[in-house]
Amino acid sequence: MEYVIEMLGIRKEFPGIVANNNVTLQVKKGEIHALLGENGAGKSTLMNVLFGLYQPEKGEIKVKGQTVHISNPNIANDLGIGMVHQHFMLVNTFSVTENIILGSEPSKLGKINLKEAEENVRKISEKYKLSVDPTAKISDISVGMQQRAEILKTLFRGADILIFDEPTAVLTPQEIKELSGIMKALVNEGKSIILITHKLKEIMEICDRVTVIRKGEGIDTVNVSDTNPNELASLMVGREVLFRTEKVQAVPKEAVLQINQLTVKDSRQVSAVNGLDLTVRAGEIVGIAGVDGNGQSELIEAITGLKKIDSGHILLNGKDITDLKPRKISEAGIGHIPQDRHRHGLVLDFPIGENMVLQTYYQKPFSKRGIMNFKGIYEHAARLIKEFDVRTPSSETPARALSGGNQQKAIIGREVDRNPDLLIAAQPTRGLDVGAIEFIHKRIIEQRDNGKAVLLLSFELEEILNLSDKIAVIYEGKIIAEVDPKETTEQELGLLMAGSKRREEVQQ
Repeated sequence: MEYVIEMLGIRKEFPGIVANNNVTLQVKKGEIHALLGENGAGKSTLMNVLFGLYQPEKGEIKVKGQTVHISNPNIANDLGIGMVHQHFMLVNTFSVTENIILGSEPSKLGKINLKEAEENVRKISEKYKLSVDPTAKISDISVGMQQRAEILKTLFRGADILIFDEPTAVLTPQEIKELSGIMKALVNEGKSIILITHKLKEIMEICDRVTVIRKGEGIDTVNVSDTNPNELASLMVGREVLFRTEKVQAVPKEAVLQINQLTVKDSRQVSAVNGLDLTVRAGEIVGIAGVDGNGQSELIEAITGLKKIDSGHILLNGKDITDLKPRKISEAGIGHIPQDRHRHGLVLDFPIGENMVLQTYYQKPFSKRGIMNFKGIYEHAARLIKEFDVRTPSSETPARALSGGNQQKAIIGREVDRNPDLLIAAQPTRGLDVGAIEFIHKRIIEQRDNGKAVLLLSFELEEILNLSDKIAVIYEGKIIAEVDPKETTEQELGLLMAGSKRREEVQQ
């Protein structure tokens, strides 16, 4: 059997950690091969070795049967290997074409021939049905289109082996469906794809084979047709995983959050939230269901003080917190797990230990008369790291060095430990593996069972149905329906999210 890629016995070490230990990966021509593992299992590290960003301590790499030494990404490109990174490598102020040709600009007599490059990009885009405007500026296009620009970049450089690193982590359900079609079209054209993921549903739908890595070790390679999600979850985590969260019936008490006739404008000064009313009670989880772009982000930012309110009122425990500063809102009793953990959740260059006190560093016992108590801070961080299973070499490791899932667990640990009256969980499990999702769901339900109010925002309908005690459907900036998760279906929710009224409302 000839493989297009063979990574044999790869070992990669970092100070204080072995990221890959004797891992073997073999990819056939024309297949979509999943690389499955928990957050921090070593998947991205292995692919960064293949792409030439890291050099392995041990092991051999073969491309189309030939042993190669990939010392940098340019050599990987020359060998036909392209990588679409989880966090896009694009210049926002450049056009799609300018980003694609960056570093390999076609020129004549020292002048870049942009028109010719745009035409070539357009041809590739049409061939693979990517539908990207080559002249569009990156800052003006959606996240899904930015990802397509990254795919185009690899194809423009002649890649026939494509690595996708968690490609669906930042996409809407519709964009995920479109990406699956693009991947299948690429494979039909003779390309080979390595898909780094921990989404079992995606693997079952589009992959041919899957290699499982657990804590840096290669566990097994299996045919997708011979396995199932439960078996893959067990291989990945090393134990049986519950896909439904066990919880007792909610006993809602007094109103903690009351929102009355709230109006909020977006960055273009267009009303994104339009006269919205919502109540969240102590001891219940209210899930917000809606298609992305219907005012969810603006709603959360308004509650947490990150965006100015145009009109209306927000009450917390009966007190008006409308337009207070974020610190005052936090002190009033709101915990916030933000949907963008890098922009609003962490200071990436700070140690993970210091990130654990971002809201409380100025209070006792972490500070006294303006002087920081670092011993107390790191003791506190060590406790949270252990309690919330944050996998990090130490509490002094920079936050950016942790995997996305471990960054998320650190944020959740910080917010839950503050014991807020209202916990806002926005996309709390985005980009997380099944083991981490199970853990975080349990912690959110614990908050509810402890008598706290929880407002959950998620684009995963399964998560909304699984966790919520009440579902509020948002459409064009308004709550248009409130439904009981035990009495609704994904189909009904989908219709409501598209703006349809409920049957009984239509009949009245």
